[in-house]
Amino acid sequence: MAALLAAACLPALALGATFDLSGLSWTLKNANGSIAIPGSVPSQAHLDLLKAGVISEPLLGINDDLQRWIVNDNWTYTADLTPFTSTRNHTPGERALLVFYGLDTIANITLAGNPVAWVNNQFRQYIFDVTDKLASPHAGDKNLTVAFESAWYYGLNVTSRSDAQHFPEVMGIASTGDFEYPGVREYIRKTSSDFGWDWGPAFVPSGIFKPAYIVTLLDTANATQALSGADIVFLEESSIDISKPLADPSTLTYDESADWNVNVTLALRSALPVSAPTITLSIPELSLTSQPIPVEPLPGDAAEAKWVSALWSVPEGVPQRWYTHDLATGPKLYNLTVSLSFHLPDSSPANMSFTRATGFRTIRLVQTAYSAEEVKERGITPGDQWHFEINGKAFYAKGTNVIPFDPFYSRVTTEQVRWVLESAVATGQNMLRVWGGGIYQPSSADIAGGVYSFYALCDELGLLAWSELIFSDSLYPLNPWFLEGIEPEVRQNVRRVNAHPSIAQWAGGNEIEGIVMVVRELLPNGTYYLDQFVTLFQDFLHGIVTSETDAVAYTDCSTTTGVLSLDPYALRFLNETPSYIYGNAERYIYDASQAFNLSTFPVARFVNEFGFHSMPSFYSWEEVLENPEDFNFNSTVVMSRDHHPPATNLSFPNPNAPQGQYQMTQGVELWLPTPGTSDSNQTFAQWCYSTQVFQSMTVAAQIAWYRRGAGMGENNLGSLVWQMNDIWQGVSWSAVEHSGRWKVLNYQLANVYSPVIVSSFWTPENETLDVMVTSDRWTDVSGTAQLTWFDWSGKELNSTSYDFTVPSLNNTVLLSATGLSNILPAGSQVNDVFLWMNLTAQLDNQTVTNEQYFTPASLADATLVDPKIRVTAHDNYTFELSAQGGAAPWTWIDHPAGTVGHFVDSATGLPLNGFYLIPGRDRTVQFLLNPALSKSQKPDPAAFVVRSVWNNTHI
Repeated sequence: MAALLAAACLPALALGATFDLSGLSWTLKNANGSIAIPGSVPSQAHLDLLKAGVISEPLLGINDDLQRWIVNDNWTYTADLTPFTSTRNHTPGERALLVFYGLDTIANITLAGNPVAWVNNQFRQYIFDVTDKLASPHAGDKNLTVAFESAWYYGLNVTSRSDAQHFPEVMGIASTGDFEYPGVREYIRKTSSDFGWDWGPAFVPSGIFKPAYIVTLLDTANATQALSGADIVFLEESSIDISKPLADPSTLTYDESADWNVNVTLALRSALPVSAPTITLSIPELSLTSQPIPVEPLPGDAAEAKWVSALWSVPEGVPQRWYTHDLATGPKLYNLTVSLSFHLPDSSPANMSFTRATGFRTIRLVQTAYSAEEVKERGITPGDQWHFEINGKAFYAKGTNVIPFDPFYSRVTTEQVRWVLESAVATGQNMLRVWGGGIYQPSSADIAGGVYSFYALCDELGLLAWSELIFSDSLYPLNPWFLEGIEPEVRQNVRRVNAHPSIAQWAGGNEIEGIVMVVRELLPNGTYYLDQFVTLFQDFLHGIVTSETDAVAYTDCSTTTGVLSLDPYALRFLNETPSYIYGNAERYIYDASQAFNLSTFPVARFVNEFGFHSMPSFYSWEEVLENPEDFNFNSTVVMSRDHHPPATNLSFPNPNAPQGQYQMTQGVELWLPTPGTSDSNQTFAQWCYSTQVFQSMTVAAQIAWYRRGAGMGENNLGSLVWQMNDIWQGVSWSAVEHSGRWKVLNYQLANVYSPVIVSSFWTPENETLDVMVTSDRWTDVSGTAQLTWFDWSGKELNSTSYDFTVPSLNNTVLLSATGLSNILPAGSQVNDVFLWMNLTAQLDNQTVTNEQYFTPASLADATLVDPKIRVTAHDNYTFELSAQGGAAPWTWIDHPAGTVGHFVDSATGLPLNGFYLIPGRDRTVQFLLNPALSKSQKPDPAAFVVRSVWNNTHI
C-alpha cells in the first residue's frame, strides 16, 4: 500500500514527493539589475523590497505616491534549483510538475534556461510538466526564473494595439471606471482595485503571491520498480457540490424532501496508468460510507489532468442542515472523506484520501413573480421577488461588503481575516458580499495555496458569502483570446468554492449592468455594447458557473433589474412594467442635507450597497502619519489618503479629495457640534470620531428603513452595507479599520441588526413621526417597548409603555403622530429634548433588548449640557460610566494604540459603544482583547479614552 505524503500548504494531494519552492534561495532583481535583493515565495515585490530595507512600509505617509517607481519597473524572481535536483531521486521515467497557485500577473517562466510559459491571469492556478526541461538544462542553467512585466505598462501596450476595443464615456459616466491607473484594468485579469479605488491605494503589486511547488510522478518506465515512497497520483483540483434535485426548473426551486446529491469531481494526473479506480465517500460523524464507486481509469499521461466524478446519495433527514449563526440550529459542519483506490500495472493496490469540512443546505435566490394572491392578501407591490431562501425558507439578509484585506495579498493572515468575520457575527450580520473588484477569496490556507482562510471561516462561523466573479465597474472587451483565459479562471474558482455551505450565489460582476444600460440609452450604437454584455454576462459566464455547480444561483450583476426567465436564463433590462418592482438596488447620496430624507431611500426588494465615508480613528492615523503637522483634518497627507472621488489619473495628491473631505465636513457640521478646541490633536481626534458618528447615523437610518420594508409593499429582505473592512488607514466607508479597530458604525450595526429593533421614522415636511418594532425572526415575537422623553439635562419628561406582537419578517406600529405639538412633551422645544426608545422581548427562550434614539432637531442645534462623565475602572478592563451632569449623546470609549478588541455590555454580553449616556442610567462595559492581533497584551486602563459629542467643542 503506497503511503500518502502531502506538503502542509499543498492543497492538491500527491502520493509521494512534493518540493516546496518557498525553501529555495530566491533573488529579486529589477529590469536593469540595479536592485538585487533576496526574494521570497509567497510574496510580492514591494514586500521583498521592504524586507531588504530598500523601501519603508508602503502604507506609511505618502508612500503610495513615492513608491510608484516600483510599478514602472519589471521584477524578476530567480532561484537556483540545485536543492531540488541534488536531492531528487531521479529515475528515467519520472515526471515533474511545476505548480503555481498564483502569479501576479504578467509573467514569463523559464526553467533551466528553457521557456515554460507566458501567463497573464492572477486568478488562475498553473500546472506545467517540466520533466524534459529539467533533463535538458540550457547552457548549464540551473535556475527557475519568473520574470514579471509591469502590469501598468503591459496594459498601456495592449490598449495601444490597433485592434484594441475602447469604451466610451457617456454624460460624465465612465464606462471604464478609471482610478489612479486609468484605462487598463479591464484588459488585465488582475485585482481591479490594485489600480486604485475610491477607498484605497494603487500599488499595482507583482510577484509569486501564492505558494508554489514541484511535484514528481512515476512513469510507466518504472512500473516494475518497488513503489514504496514513489510518486503516483497528483490531485490538481477537487469539487464537492452538495445539492438537491430541482422540483421546478423554471423557478430553480429545490425539492426539499429529496435526498442529498453529493457530487465529487477530481482532476487527477498520473504518469502511470491507473486501472479500476474507485471513489469511496464517508462522513464519520454520521456513520455513513458509500459503496466503492467506479470511475474512469487514468491513462498515465501526466501532461494533462483526467477528470473523474462520483455521485453519492445521502438520505434527507440524516445530516443536520447548515444555517447561518442567527437562524435555526446554526452552522453544522461534517467531515467528508474522499478516498481514491486503484491498481497499478503490476496489480499493486494503492490509495489516497483527503477530508474536507462541508455542510448540507439549500440556498436559493428567488427571482420569480409575486402571485396575484400575494399581491392581494399581503399588500405586496407587483413585480418579481429578489431575496434568498435557506433550506426552503425566506430570511432577512443582514450584512456588509468585503474588499481585499490588504494591498498585498501574500501578507494577509488567517487571524486578521477571522477577526473581521467574527466582528461581523458579533454585530448580527449573516451575509457578506465578496465584492467583484477585488480577488477571489481563498477557501483556507491549505486549499489551492490559499495563504489564509476565508470560506472555511464563513462555514464555521455561520456567515453566507455572496460571491462575485472579478469584473467591476467597466465594460469589458469581448474577443476569443480574452474569453479563452477567463473560462479556466472561472471554472477553477467555482469548483474550489463548491464545498463550502457558506457560498450563497455567484454574481457575474459588480455594477456593470447599470453602466451598459446608460451606454445603451445614450449612444447611437449603444446596442452593440449591450449585446457584448449579454454575450459575456448572460450567456458565457452563466453557462460556465451553472455547468460547475447545482447548489447556488448565478446572476449577471450585483445590482440588477432581474430576469425575464430563469430557464432559459434571460435578463430583464428595461423590460419593466411601470409601478412594478424588480431586481435589487443601491444608494449613494453624498449631500449630507439629504442623509435622513426618507423619500431618497430606495424602495426595493433588496439593497446590496449603501454607505457613507468617514475618517479612521486618531489611533489609526498614528500608524501612518509621520509628522506632527500631518494630524489635521485637511493636512496634505490626510487629504492624500482620501481617494473619493477618484483622481482618474496619476495626479498626486488626489485633486478631487476636497470634494470627499467636504462631504464628511458637511455631514458633521449639519448634524453634530462642529469640532473646535484649543488643542489641535484633540480637535483632529474629534473630527475623526465625529465623521464616524455621522456615518453610523446615516447608515443606521437606512438599515432601519430597509428592514421596515420587510413588512411593506416592497417586501425588502436584504440590506448589505458598504463596507465591512479596510485595505489601509485612510478615508473609507468601512465599519472596521485596517488594524481591526471597530468604528462607531460597527457598534451601531450590532444595534440595528439586532433580531428585533425599535425604530423611528421622521418626516419633517409634515411633522410626522412613526415608531415601529421590526423583527427578522421566523416566528411571532412579543414584548414591551418603552418610549421616554428626556431633556438634555437628563430629566425624564414623560414615558409611555406599549405591548407589541410582531409577525414573522414584519413590523408593527407603536406610535404614529403628526404635528410637533402632539409629539413633543408639553412645553418642550425641539432643541431641548430627545426620545429614548427601548424594548424587551422574549426570543428563543431568552430575553432580548434593543434601544434607539430620536432627536427632533439636529444635535448641531441641541442645547447640550456638560455630561461630566465619570469613569470607574474595575478588573478585567471593565469600565463603569456615569453621567454626573447632562445626557451625553454618542458616548464613546477608545481602547489604546496597539490593541485590538471590542467593548461589550457587561450585563448582556452584546457589543456596546457609541451610546447615549443618561444621568441615573449608568453603563458598564468590558473590553475584550484579541491577543492574536494586539501588540500590547496588557494595556494600561488609564490609557482608555472616553469622549462624546460634547467634547467636540470642549476639552
